[in-house]
Amino acid sequence: MYKIENTDYGFRLSFDGFMKKPEMEQWLTDSQAKLKSPPKSFGVLIDMRTLKPLPDDAKEVMQKGQALYKRSGMQRSCVVLNSLTLTFQFKKIAQSSGIYSFERYLSAPDVPDWEKKAIAWVKSGADPDVVK
Repeated sequence: MYKIENTDYGFRLSFDGFMKKPEMEQWLTDSQAKLKSPPKSFGVLIDMRTLKPLPDDAKEVMQKGQALYKRSGMQRSCVVLNSLTLTFQFKKIAQSSGIYSFERYLSAPDVPDWEKKAIAWVKSGADPDVVK
């Protein structure tokens, strides 16, 4: 299951459960519709805390979606996960789609204020990886 929500910073994407290629393709189609007239620049918070690892064919669709958001004006994104396996999987996908340098990853169990930090990154570039 997935959700695409408009926010004041751009979009909040939520992914849940075991997503196969057909559902990922529907997400891509819905994303294309949402991005027909996007804000000039925007950020994206991606909540993947309850997502299971993606099969290879679904990962390919995710790469296309990430590239679509970037081409459409995405400046920064932050992915929130609960699983080390998914963190590695999505870092690799981001490297393949060309958005790795604009994306940050937060482990929800390790970062109690993950939502605040994620929004600060996507809105203003306050890097959650930089210790103050």
